[in-house]
Amino acid sequence: MVIREYHASDWLMLWPILKKEFSHGETYPYARTITELHAMQVWITDPQYTYVAESVSHDKKSHPRHTHELLGTYYITPNKPSAGSHVCNCGYIVATEHRNAGIGTSLYNDSVVRAKQLGFRAMQFNLVVSSNERSIYLWKKLGMHTVGKLPGAFKSPRHGFIDAFVMYRNFENET
Repeated sequence: MVIREYHASDWLMLWPILKKEFSHGETYPYARTITELHAMQVWITDPQYTYVAESVSHDKKSHPRHTHELLGTYYITPNKPSAGSHVCNCGYIVATEHRNAGIGTSLYNDSVVRAKQLGFRAMQFNLVVSSNERSIYLWKKLGMHTVGKLPGAFKSPRHGFIDAFVMYRNFENET
């Protein structure tokens, strides 16, 4: 797997991954009927950077060959403008058929390295849905801390109004 910056030619494969995740309505606050144009706006245009995880295979001589199958994606952007721009915000999606294979961990670890390289001093997730237990477990395991609970802040199609968490990681004391 290679994690690299998004290219416009990736959109045809990325859009179905985003559409599937957003249409479930269980992890992101976007309309379940999100349009392709709006999805492109929130995942590609608005964020400072967008990255994709692409599968790589090797030929008989162990030369890497990109198969151009997208496994997942993330974006990184300042959480707030100006005086809040030293804290980044990220969003992550792993293609459904590639979950539980360590891709989310790889995306997160890559985003932390890039965030530090870009000069961000911390990372904040603004709306981690309480029913997304696998993600909460993973983010905590990888160094995020729950710093706030937002009672009833997310309207889940399955669970109704449920809590969401604000999660944070300060890079200042990390090497």
